[in-house]
Amino acid sequence: MSHDVLNPTPEYLAFWRERHVCTLTTPRPDGTPHVVPVGVTYDPEAGLARVISNKHSKKVRNVLAAQAGGARVAVCQMEGRRWATLEGRAVIRTDEASVADAVARYAVRYGRTPSPNPDRVVIEITLDRAMGRA
Repeated sequence: MSHDVLNPTPEYLAFWRERHVCTLTTPRPDGTPHVVPVGVTYDPEAGLARVISNKHSKKVRNVLAAQAGGARVAVCQMEGRRWATLEGRAVIRTDEASVADAVARYAVRYGRTPSPNPDRVVIEITLDRAMGRA
């Protein structure tokens, strides 16, 4: 089932606000998928999803290796028969304001503030597709 990225149904948005471990799929340089567990925040007003990460991680290196327009990625979560996927183009944000905003959003969704990490970056996904049954 398709959803409007900028105007999701209340049920779909509520599902993205619940505490769930998600997956992030990034393309490796050879085109094969790299899938890892992550925490994701969804900001429909901005049309963005955000993942905080260490700048040395494979997922960050995969995004950085993509073409200038960013890497095509997907984030997904599921619980029982409910599932939701967001897709779009990812870029890496390293500026302090973007990282602080992403950490604050993570703290709201996951109920804890991550410990400080000077190597923290944000995988920022400009969304163009939303799917799922929530």
